[in-house]
Amino acid sequence: MAGRKLGLPTGVELIGKSIRIRFTWNGERRSETLAYPQTAKGIKAAADLRTQVVSLAKHGVLDEKRYAELFPASSYTAPANELMFGEYAQSWLDSLEVVNDTRGNYKGLMNNYWMPHLAALPIKAVTPMVLREVVAKTEWKSSTVKRAAIARVKAMFRAAVYDEVVDRNPAASIQLPQKNKKQVDPFTVGEAEELISWMYKNFSRCNQVFAAFYEFAFYTGMRTGEIMALRWDEIDFEKKTAHVCRIVVENQVVERTKTKYTRTIMLNSRAMAALGRAREIATARKRNGRRVSAESPFIFQPAGRSPHMKGTSTPGFHFNQAVEATSIRFRPQYNCRHTYATMCLMSGMNPAFIAGQLGHSVQVLLTTYAKWLNSANDWSELAKLEAVVIGTELVQD
Repeated sequence: MAGRKLGLPTGVELIGKSIRIRFTWNGERRSETLAYPQTAKGIKAAADLRTQVVSLAKHGVLDEKRYAELFPASSYTAPANELMFGEYAQSWLDSLEVVNDTRGNYKGLMNNYWMPHLAALPIKAVTPMVLREVVAKTEWKSSTVKRAAIARVKAMFRAAVYDEVVDRNPAASIQLPQKNKKQVDPFTVGEAEELISWMYKNFSRCNQVFAAFYEFAFYTGMRTGEIMALRWDEIDFEKKTAHVCRIVVENQVVERTKTKYTRTIMLNSRAMAALGRAREIATARKRNGRRVSAESPFIFQPAGRSPHMKGTSTPGFHFNQAVEATSIRFRPQYNCRHTYATMCLMSGMNPAFIAGQLGHSVQVLLTTYAKWLNSANDWSELAKLEAVVIGTELVQD
């Protein structure tokens, strides 16, 4: 009679004239029939094999290839030419035409959240249920990370459908978490002026380049990485414009912007003044060239040998020093950009013009800064009511 008998090791049973072992792998119960004789020696060999399989599965090193080696006649084993999730994920990532930092971000999301669970599975075996199980048991660092990871696997499977690797996208039904709106917390004009003034008064001559840096940031709204990569030959002093076409990423100047589109911005008097101060500092450094490199093409050159600032921590340190010294409520340096945007909106400037200056779409501008756009127009809108209705004598019944 088939089935386990008394005295057999755990997970080992006799079936017909063979021996069968049972175990769990990747949350799935499996059984494999072995061509071992039903003798004490055969039963021990089956039990040893089961122990090995359970140990490999427990330590996460039992993949499809190893499984096929252990059980070459298994009905579970994927055909040798079956494409695995991990293989296609690597091919997909290699084919993307993206910059290195974006590729690194995608690679990290795939390696941290999908590959540990799916790499050894045939890509056609990845179902919506399998993906939901991975999502459910993963401890996500934040909803933003969760959203990004799900978005990447959705994109990968869209490509797989296009490549005719799978018939449909199993990730299509996986819902993205709601996108968290970043809190916009600009400085007031008074706070911005106090910070700029403090930096000019308290920083050494060389470090006053950071005061000029932040005066320029507060009055252009350019991204921190864009300002770090800005060169003198991109400034048209006659037309009072700056051409924004590169950014600093991972300590390197990269010939692109965050949105991939270059733009030319108009410079107001305060931005031009900041450039004037930066030029004075560069000239003074050139005369005292012991601690700095040769004349740099970059406008905001830090002290030392580097021709440009290599990361946001360099200006950020000096910015935080000024915030602490002035006892202004702390906000990250990126809020200089938000400060410029809100100043423009509160001044009643055209949103399309502001969006062009910032390198945003009008939709992003209106969504991000709706609060300030509304407050700039609220009283003028209420004035219409005063003029048309309240200020007019109403007809009495």
